[in-house]
Amino acid sequence: MKSYRKELWFEVPARRGFVNITPEIERCLGDSGIREGLCLVNAMHITASVFINDDESGLHHDYEVWLEKIAPHEPVRGYHHNRTGEDNADAHMKRQVMGREVVVAITEGRLDFGPWEQIFYGEFDGRRRKRVLVKIIGE
Repeated sequence: MKSYRKELWFEVPARRGFVNITPEIERCLGDSGIREGLCLVNAMHITASVFINDDESGLHHDYEVWLEKIAPHEPVRGYHHNRTGEDNADAHMKRQVMGREVVVAITEGRLDFGPWEQIFYGEFDGRRRKRVLVKIIGE
């Protein structure tokens, strides 16, 4: 069995944002030479997420609105976590909802997606560099 590991780095200039990272993951898969196996994509920061969904701007807007309803940024003082001097308690909660990682099957050298599926990096406390781990195992 072969194993491949790479770290991807992202710096979203806004507090929140979604980045389609499917092309980067496909490049990693090509570099790995693995034709059959599994691909793990994992956000390595507790205020960021990796998830799979459709690359449609209306859906991304709906995520923004929905996440802000369930874990609003303001009032910052409303979160105990922020009493430590932070202002990102909402980002931790948004990450918990959107997830930490995805695993995608690899079949015949390709990511084995359903219709419209793409891999996204979700940023909930941006303006600094954060990394995503790509781990591919298989034959």
